[in-house]
Amino acid sequence: MMMGENRGSNTNNDDDEKVEVNIYPLNSYYFGSKDSIPSKDHSLHHRLRRIKSNFDARGMRICVEAVMMVELFKHPHLLLFQIKNSIFKLPGGRLRPDESDIDGLKRKLARKLSLDEDGVGAEWEVGECLGMWWRPDFETLMHPFLPPNVKHPKECTKLFLVKLPESRRFTVPKNMKLLSVPLCQIRENQKTYGPIISAVPQLLQKFSFNMIGI
Repeated sequence: MMMGENRGSNTNNDDDEKVEVNIYPLNSYYFGSKDSIPSKDHSLHHRLRRIKSNFDARGMRICVEAVMMVELFKHPHLLLFQIKNSIFKLPGGRLRPDESDIDGLKRKLARKLSLDEDGVGAEWEVGECLGMWWRPDFETLMHPFLPPNVKHPKECTKLFLVKLPESRRFTVPKNMKLLSVPLCQIRENQKTYGPIISAVPQLLQKFSFNMIGI
């Protein structure tokens, strides 16, 4: 009986320790457009070739990406870029040399989603790191862990929770679409969204979503 009581107590503690995150309705946000941002990668082959070139010059490539949520139909939705009607990406990008994760992510969000793309991105509230993926070699597959035998990984991608305010304007490049996709559609759907995006719902399990205004 003592063991049963302990298990029940642990379950309650797990629930109590969930971090509450406010999510606001999609219709409380405004969307505009701006000039296109040229793509540096026309294919996966080009991307891997560029990663190799950058690695030879500067070492491991570090990317930071934002997990941003909105509410639609009483369900949490993830904001994703859609490029060329088939490629889905989280907002973010590569860090500059000696740039911090948070400063780099704010810069990328300002460039891709703000009208003042030269700003410092002070309006973006970057929270905790949700997970990291590693590219052990110049290959397509990324892993949610660093294999112990890999001493010099070629790329690391870090996901950060970015809490949105009650309202704001998103200014999206004309060659991209900003979509809100339900978490239930993304979950374990690697074929459509790839291994990183499809793992986001699981990474968010420790959070409790507070749907505001519904």
